[in-house]
Amino acid sequence: MRIIIIGGGTCGLGAAWRLNELGHDDWALCERSDQWGGLAASFQDGEGFWWDFGGHVLFSHYGYFDRLMDNLFDDGKGWIEHRREAWIWMQERFVPYPLQNNIHRLPDDIYWECLEGIIDIQRNGRPDLPTHFGQWIAATFGEGLAKWFLLPYNFKVWACPVDQMDWSWVGERVSPVDLKEILKRSISGKEDSSWGPNAHFRFPRVGATGAIWRRMASKLPADKISLNKEIVSIDPRHRTVAFQDGTDDQYDILLSTMALTDMVRLAGLDLSGANTGKLKHSATHVVGLGIRGSVPDRLSTKCWIYFPEDNCPFYRATVFSNYSPENVPDSRTQWSLMLEVSESGVKPVDPDRVVEDVIQGVLNTNLVSSRDAIHHTWYRSEKKGYPTPSLERNRVLFPLLSQLESMGIYSRGRFGAWRYEVGNMDHSLMQGVEFANRMIASGEELTLWYPQVVNAMHPSGTKR
Repeated sequence: MRIIIIGGGTCGLGAAWRLNELGHDDWALCERSDQWGGLAASFQDGEGFWWDFGGHVLFSHYGYFDRLMDNLFDDGKGWIEHRREAWIWMQERFVPYPLQNNIHRLPDDIYWECLEGIIDIQRNGRPDLPTHFGQWIAATFGEGLAKWFLLPYNFKVWACPVDQMDWSWVGERVSPVDLKEILKRSISGKEDSSWGPNAHFRFPRVGATGAIWRRMASKLPADKISLNKEIVSIDPRHRTVAFQDGTDDQYDILLSTMALTDMVRLAGLDLSGANTGKLKHSATHVVGLGIRGSVPDRLSTKCWIYFPEDNCPFYRATVFSNYSPENVPDSRTQWSLMLEVSESGVKPVDPDRVVEDVIQGVLNTNLVSSRDAIHHTWYRSEKKGYPTPSLERNRVLFPLLSQLESMGIYSRGRFGAWRYEVGNMDHSLMQGVEFANRMIASGEELTLWYPQVVNAMHPSGTKR
């Protein structure tokens, strides 16, 4: 049984790794770019700065994933361990994340508005099931938190109106509201910044996040993996793929980790009921800034910061030099920020102005005190950054994935399966691993089909 894997991102590499582990020899992996890792690849620019494509944080719900990461850097020197410090910049101050647990740090009038909203939902009880994400936000967190943070922030991230988004994907990604804990912290003045599955994470010492995937690829059979090998067409009837270099290959099973919409187009498929135009997504722009001097004290221990307000175009800033001193050419005299901006048809971005707009934004939000301190910029964009959990998604997605499987095509990964709730690096890699288990050992694809189950697991891979 010949298996061809399209895409050398986390999912494709996970599938190749597991097939190799299981002793299945008849497979090939093809990656169109010159980098391993897909959206989790990293880039070293001409000045020697390392950049990720967005704020990647390595944490895991799977024992298999953890053991694999341990073995990739088995000398004990490849990782830097971090305790997460995530913050929100709003109302001219830093507030620890998650906001709902730290509203006592807000101005008194906004604090009361948020607290009153929480009290109202506790007193009135939960209404009927919401019909969209916006309703879920208001019903779960109250009108104050929705107004001041959750609604504006989520539009900045998703570039999609919340009334066009489903809510059932949320799961572990949003901290629940606990009124007693909120009041206790309000009285004591203590902060809560430890919530969430990524409260602790590790980062490669050298080479940024992409170092993981480059190391992983280097341990696979070199004659089975190819960079700069772009697929230009798929023939599902004859089960062949054609490449840009003029070659072709035949498969029994095709694992596609490219965007589902692109794969359907390359295969020339006209599937009944498969309106792929209803699968929404947003583009992502990432701007890197190299800055003279030392990291200012106010940022010296912070990992990343969220920005709900309209005084900057970015929704998140990562103090990337804090992740590893090797991310900058000289950590004694330089530090770096990485900033993310979303785009869609309802939230346009001018690519010719985005770097300048970001620079003005870091000045507006006091991340950088002087424009003169910024001596280097880096910019990259991707048309497909986030797969949107839209209201129509599941009605289109599930029948489409099933129809493709009947043709021997398995679409997996962050954009292959179009399921953001299982689109982190650990999820995507395990989608590939579980695909291989299913093909060779009759295993179950738990991650793809049961997100609530895998997202209720501890990092050790055990149930909470």
